[in-house]
Amino acid sequence: MKILITGAAGFIGSAVYRWLLANSDSHVVIVDKMTYAATLDIAAASANPHTVVELVDICDCAEVARLFRQHRPGFVMHLAAESHVDRSIDGPQPFIDTNIVGTYVLLEAARAYWLDLPTPAREAFRFHHISTDEVYGSLGPAGAFTEDTAYAPNSPYAASKAASDHLARAWHHTFGLPVVMSNCSNNYGPYQFPEKLIPLVTLNAIAGKPLPVYGTGSNIRDWLYVDDHAAALALILTRGRVGERYNVGGNAERTNIAVVRSICRILDELLPHSPHRPHEKLITFVADRPGHDQRYAIDATKIRRELGWEPKESFETGLRKTVAWYLANKAWVEAIRSRYGGERIGLSASVQSP
Repeated sequence: MKILITGAAGFIGSAVYRWLLANSDSHVVIVDKMTYAATLDIAAASANPHTVVELVDICDCAEVARLFRQHRPGFVMHLAAESHVDRSIDGPQPFIDTNIVGTYVLLEAARAYWLDLPTPAREAFRFHHISTDEVYGSLGPAGAFTEDTAYAPNSPYAASKAASDHLARAWHHTFGLPVVMSNCSNNYGPYQFPEKLIPLVTLNAIAGKPLPVYGTGSNIRDWLYVDDHAAALALILTRGRVGERYNVGGNAERTNIAVVRSICRILDELLPHSPHRPHEKLITFVADRPGHDQRYAIDATKIRRELGWEPKESFETGLRKTVAWYLANKAWVEAIRSRYGGERIGLSASVQSP
């Protein structure tokens, strides 16, 4: 089968691409505009006979239409998005452009293409829209997000993703486009751009730099190993019910400070001769970001019941694999660090540790 994946050079998109190559006979059309957060080796991907690389902005109507005419995919996996909450607070415009306008452009191009397909191909076609649990807002101390939870996005990023979800749903219900949707909890794993918590803390600790933690570190997230997410997305694409939404979570709630301390303990063990041990001494509490949601948690009962998916990695095994990967891939880290040094974490001076 031929799958067009938008955002395939990003963290989750590249994990999906690698998973498909390893676990299926799929031919993949990589669509990405290669923003600062792209981590896929495009040269290596281009050399793969099962892959075509298209450096295209999904906001470009003419180019997106060309992609469908030229490559004639049977499936679309839409992962292209601006995704970092902090950056959306500093400058929302790229999030509006890519996440909302880009999704509209892609849906319209997919609809025009789908309508012209012969009947068997039209019936088999699927558009998988991939989103986040942040669209649901913030939870209290109990409960979890289900597929029926009302939307209450609190950041510009979350609002832009909520809008894109609504567009995808509307294109199914109004025009009949065969859409499936999914919303995931916080992903982590190899190849993640180091503006996110786990790689930022890991790489800063290795270098002996401060480990910035917002507020008191009490905010809670449900963590999902990215390869487990990739497997779930492939299942949803091929076996999910059209018009349905599936929540994907790792069943691994942790406070941010607990995550940071776990990374420190792993590094203390893996780097016994590091001059920065114990790495916890590098923890620095910084002023909280505006509108910081307190807690996310995913109820993944539906995907488990309908599709038989379960995460393979616990948080402990996944985190150890992740930290070990960053230690073993110094060339990748150096290339990323040459263009990003963790500039935007903490909005003001450090605050006293609780």
